Amino acid sequence: MEVQIAIAKTTKYGSEESGDTIEVVERPAGGISAVLCDGKNSGHTAKTISSMVVRKVISLLAEGVRDGAAARAASDFLFTEREGKVGVYLNILSADLQTGTLVLTRNNPAPVFLAQGDRVECLNVGGEPIGLARNIRPTISEVPLESGTTVVMYTDGVANAGQEVGGFMDICTMLEALLDEQQPSAQWIADNLLSEAIRLDQNRPSDDMSVLVLRVMPDEVDDVRRMVVRYPIHPDKQTIN
Repeated sequence: MEVQIAIAKTTKYGSEESGDTIEVVERPAGGISAVLCDGKNSGHTAKTISSMVVRKVISLLAEGVRDGAAARAASDFLFTEREGKVGVYLNILSADLQTGTLVLTRNNPAPVFLAQGDRVECLNVGGEPIGLARNIRPTISEVPLESGTTVVMYTDGVANAGQEVGGFMDICTMLEALLDEQQPSAQWIADNLLSEAIRLDQNRPSDDMSVLVLRVMPDEVDDVRRMVVRYPIHPDKQTIN
């Protein structure tokens, strides 16, 4: 089998910096984790906070701390640093080779979609944002690490796409259609979901948008681990973060 993790993200229209931060880290006992944090709002302050939270979670995961404990520790850390005045949404998505499972850890009301075979399930109980109180616990789901499994996580900019103009982002139906293609890649799915969200906002995203997709493919090409990053830089020096 092969685990693919893909990210597609963009900033709020008119904003120079995204409040969403996503990082990927290898697990010390085998496997890989992706951490997604939505700093709420947009711009430099939101980016600073979401980056701080993600760095904390990544460092803990790299030391072998379990996902749920890392989320709780990050929440207490943010609560202490910002005196309980700032909350952020946090997702951790892991392929854990030690347990042979996919672990979905959520402090985010945005639903997560889990596809296994022809069935797409919406996990819509996501827990409260971290950082607003002590001892905030995440919602954790664990499923077998099996070929044909797809997980989609995203920030509220995607969930709310089109609402200001009477539109609706039907991620479940779209994911079912995308999975009907012959072995679609995780990146292809992420790109299509983000493109639809941007289209629904009439190509002017009303919020930062991030999509995180994990796919377990039936066959690996070889034993080489690969990661490709595309980071657009505009002629006027503004960047998409």
